[in-house]
Amino acid sequence: MSLHIEQRETDGIVILDLKGPLTLGHGDLELRDRLPALHQSGKVNIVLNLKDVSEIDSTGLGTLVFGLARLRKAGGRLALENLNRSHLKLFLLTKLAIAFEFFDDEQDAVDSFFPDRALKRFDILNFVQQGDASNRGAGSEAAC
Repeated sequence: MSLHIEQRETDGIVILDLKGPLTLGHGDLELRDRLPALHQSGKVNIVLNLKDVSEIDSTGLGTLVFGLARLRKAGGRLALENLNRSHLKLFLLTKLAIAFEFFDDEQDAVDSFFPDRALKRFDILNFVQQGDASNRGAGSEAAC
């Protein structure tokens, strides 16, 4: 299965809905080609919706870092939304969580590009603590 990318815009911000694996040979090239094409067309503020991304490997991470660096150099930004627990763990383990902006939902991600809008940032610590609490609860139930 390869990565499928659907493109749309909200308030002038490009949103790319990614579906499938962001891995070597499956999605890295599609996304690596799409981001510079958007940059060349003047679109430098982009949100990546990772809700339906099944897997991210080191090549996929490299593609995200490459896109982030290119957009920042052009005066733009890259925001990530709808990460699942395994994706977030990968960003934390590789210490890339400090480089990216994460958001719970699309509206918060889009609003982040507008300084006059109220913004709710993604709380990584809360996300991790909620997962730990649910894992402990699941373990307790299994022990009963």
